[in-house]
Amino acid sequence: MEQIGQDLETMRRVPLADAHVEAICEIGSERSYAAGEVVAEIGDPMDTFIYVLEGEIEVVNPYTNERMLESALGPTQFMGEIGFLNRGTNYLRMRASVDTRVIETPRTAMLDLMSRVPELSDHIITVFSARRRKQFEMSHGSVKVIGADRDPAVQEVERFLSRNRIPFKSYDMDARDEATNKVCDLTGHEPSVILGTDTKLEDPTPRKVAQFLNLDLDICSQRTFDLLIVGGGPAGVAAAVYAGSEGLDALVIEDMAVGGQAGTSSRIENYMGFPTGISGTDLTYRGQIQALKFGTRFVMPRRVNALERREDGSFCARLDGDDEDIDEICANAVLVSTGVQYRRLPLENLRELEGSGVFYSATEMEARFCGQTEAVVIGGGNSAGQAAMFLSRTAKHVHLVVRSGSLAASMSSYLTSRLEADPRITIHYNTQVTALHGEDWLTGVTFSTPDGESHIDTTALFIMIGAAPNTEWLSGLVETDEKGFVLTGSAVGRESPFETGTDGIFAVGDVRSGSVKRVASAVGEGSVVVSQIWTYLDSLKNRA
Repeated sequence: MEQIGQDLETMRRVPLADAHVEAICEIGSERSYAAGEVVAEIGDPMDTFIYVLEGEIEVVNPYTNERMLESALGPTQFMGEIGFLNRGTNYLRMRASVDTRVIETPRTAMLDLMSRVPELSDHIITVFSARRRKQFEMSHGSVKVIGADRDPAVQEVERFLSRNRIPFKSYDMDARDEATNKVCDLTGHEPSVILGTDTKLEDPTPRKVAQFLNLDLDICSQRTFDLLIVGGGPAGVAAAVYAGSEGLDALVIEDMAVGGQAGTSSRIENYMGFPTGISGTDLTYRGQIQALKFGTRFVMPRRVNALERREDGSFCARLDGDDEDIDEICANAVLVSTGVQYRRLPLENLRELEGSGVFYSATEMEARFCGQTEAVVIGGGNSAGQAAMFLSRTAKHVHLVVRSGSLAASMSSYLTSRLEADPRITIHYNTQVTALHGEDWLTGVTFSTPDGESHIDTTALFIMIGAAPNTEWLSGLVETDEKGFVLTGSAVGRESPFETGTDGIFAVGDVRSGSVKRVASAVGEGSVVVSQIWTYLDSLKNRA
């Protein structure tokens, strides 16, 4: 299956072209580091591109201060990973192992050079992506998560890190190895999150971690944009790529992680160009990298609570936060790409068990809770089917609960055939979950079937049903249908299928009434709408 980048271990090392090195030297300056001197510290912003002329730069274990990896960066190599594109935080301590001479180039100047020399950009981004993949897979990072299986708040942080492909190390509090004991001593053996080497995060939340990692709005001093894209699912990310490539000053606001509902899918096999499949998270993460390359910015995890139209026709979005910490972002156009979310079942004790045996996504993070139990998946769509297939690798058995009597109308044929043929999966047609059991953690569920009620002992329930649109924040500025989906095109007297009834507000993807609820169609809509937004913005300039 495709990943976010190539395998760093098998990549052929190719030095930068001489002409590219000369261009970097022209905009950078030479600097020397003595042996043992730190080149980049954990927590430092990635605001400098470093090219090695002589010497060697090594990765250092922050706890032992010893060399952490056998490999190091030598002459003709450069430092950094994909977080450089958005001035992210450095996750590793880098040190000169011998006297070292480098060229240091300011990030903004380097990005400008990359935008003018596509061959250089391709080379650097390929290496950066492979390094991020390696860091993520090897759990090399400055964030440590302790006891996520015991604390829903800590689990939420881990989910945020995992879906955003941010390197972190997870520790099981029941482990007895020396490394775990050392980290747990810092936290008083309580579930928690450690930032850097010794900073314990009080009352951990994804936003607090995002602030530490420079992913929050604080990195953007700018408050006015050409285009505000609300929602970072496939449609929003596609729009971000095309907006940046067309020269629009765009900002994407996402409330959890790039990928939206598609990001909860462990495998997408019917998206063109990926014959071996790709996870929803990796697909949209690749799109995010493309958008960052073209200058589009992303802010997460933030939620738009309200939208207001000003007298001059522009829009201001009010973001979530404490009363004294409310941020406002303004733009001349708004793209609604907030997608949909799975509906909550009307079951007693559901909210109390969310994160404690009840989940709304099926990724590696949730799958680890299925090793010693039978798993139950509720839903009849492709996401539910892929979740069942994925979880069957780790769970004792998987039960797919379908309210209707067939999957033909809601699931792709290839996926239905696989489910029906897999002995590790049982499909329960005309069945509903009617009760949840357990206090601190889910212990079982009750089914209502044509033959009566039945009970299954399980500690892992995955809910993937329905599609509730995320449109409350629009503050009545656009018309919606009876289910809350945004009306566009002919339904509101507009020629374009993506225009709402309000000038300057457009809608694409699953949130749009009448759209095809598939990843490919969402990407297509997000790509096409940008040309219409550009035309609208151009008309505003001509009026001025």
